[in-house]
Amino acid sequence: MFWADKIAADAQGYQVVNDSKTPSGRVHVGSLRGVVIHDVIYRALKHAGKPVKFLYGVDDYDALDTVPKYLDQEKFTPYLGFPLCNVPSPEDTASDYAKYFIGEFFETFEYLGIKPETYFLRDLYRTGKLNSYIDTFLKNAHLVREAYKEVSKADRPSNWYPFQVICENCGKIATTVTTDYNGSEVFYTCKPDATDYVKGCGHSGWVSPFDGNGKLPWKVEWVAKWDVLGVTIEMAGKDHSQKGGSRDVANAISRKVLQKQPPFHSPYEFILVNGTKMSSSKGVGSSAQEIAALLPPELLRFLMLRTQPKSVISFAPNYETVTRLFRDYDTLINKYQAYGAELTEELMPLFYAQLGDEIKSFYPFDFRTLISLLQIPRLNIQEEVVQRSKQPLNEYDQQIVNQRIAAAQRWLKDYADEEEKLVLYLEEVPEKANELTAEQVAYLQKLAENLQNISNWEAQELQTLIFSTTKELQTQQANALDLQIQQANAFKALYLSFLNKERGPGAGGLLSYLEKSFVISRLQDVVELNAAKVQV
Repeated sequence: MFWADKIAADAQGYQVVNDSKTPSGRVHVGSLRGVVIHDVIYRALKHAGKPVKFLYGVDDYDALDTVPKYLDQEKFTPYLGFPLCNVPSPEDTASDYAKYFIGEFFETFEYLGIKPETYFLRDLYRTGKLNSYIDTFLKNAHLVREAYKEVSKADRPSNWYPFQVICENCGKIATTVTTDYNGSEVFYTCKPDATDYVKGCGHSGWVSPFDGNGKLPWKVEWVAKWDVLGVTIEMAGKDHSQKGGSRDVANAISRKVLQKQPPFHSPYEFILVNGTKMSSSKGVGSSAQEIAALLPPELLRFLMLRTQPKSVISFAPNYETVTRLFRDYDTLINKYQAYGAELTEELMPLFYAQLGDEIKSFYPFDFRTLISLLQIPRLNIQEEVVQRSKQPLNEYDQQIVNQRIAAAQRWLKDYADEEEKLVLYLEEVPEKANELTAEQVAYLQKLAENLQNISNWEAQELQTLIFSTTKELQTQQANALDLQIQQANAFKALYLSFLNKERGPGAGGLLSYLEKSFVISRLQDVVELNAAKVQV
């Protein structure tokens, strides 16, 4: 059984699935994994006919602790330590910093067909919905301190209270420490040395902790959110799920202070882009918005779902990784069509990758071929797709092809390395084609002869002929090692003759994009250029 269906099968009663994000900067693609995981749990529960609600929270009362490198440092550094909702927006498209960056993220939600009910922490605090929890945790500060000590071995002083005031003097929330509570007001100090990234102003005084004057520490706040929203399911990333970590502390506070069981939880792993765990504030890696601009929505969902949540996803938007993603998706589409729409466990990632509640079949035109075709000069891509398709394309097939053409164009523009780009030399023989060995020249001469007799100018047949021509010449060789090297050299000779470099796309596919007469003529020109090297 698919992991989300197993969770749904075990769930009893009304379910509230919750996830949240601190919008400290441009949201990286790694944050999408949690969103998609929670969305799929929500869909699995609906699929199982169980009552469920999906919530997504914006933790905008958290402090700005770093100014992302892509923002104006002079403008935003004075706001370090402020609640994110009290920091100005980078542009006038939003009312504040938090809404600006979460707005970008919510656009990606819509793109992926994810439609939770959203809420902002500022509203829960300012409307008084968290007042009773603030009072409870302040009155039971000793129990909160015990939970920290027992679970994470973190000592809190006997006068530490779980609340951070927004300083009345300087507006910072990160630098304030609460040391007393009289039942209606807290005593706080805005300490100069409270954090290592910004200094407090030194102000102190008594103030009401209610109606948005401050916030609970996030592990305590987590517990308050669970209870006020009725959360029953909330997963967490590996970094929060370690033994003695954030989730364990929150679970202990829930049991110890509220005497309530925490929501169902299971950890999920990171997404590594180019081998790096990403940070919203540091701008490392690719943003969710950028990857969404590259991949069609079903492919981006599939990227998150084809791997079990507890396994790391390694994603680098290079040729090999991106084309394999499309190939794996198309393999499941073909299996789905072959099975007659039977949803096996293997097909469930495909099912939950859809924006709706059904898999819509289509003719999966190869993404690698599109990348190559787009780089052929003077070629009409639409006509070429129709000509190369093994069946007539209906309106939906064409819609998918157009979507993939756009993705291939974006990949070529923004992600392809120079070595991955196809630069065909159509007007002249490439310079490096004059550097071939005698063995390579003999191979090209034999290949040109064999190509004269081929009737079906298609990638697979051409690939077979390229290999068989290599074997023809290899029969004269006895050393197995020589055979292996010769085959590699044969392909290098082909690529040098058309691309001026030693590597390229599938050789059969490459030749199939070109006119037969041009290919044979080019090979003959290269042989003639290197005529003195041919061994008679």
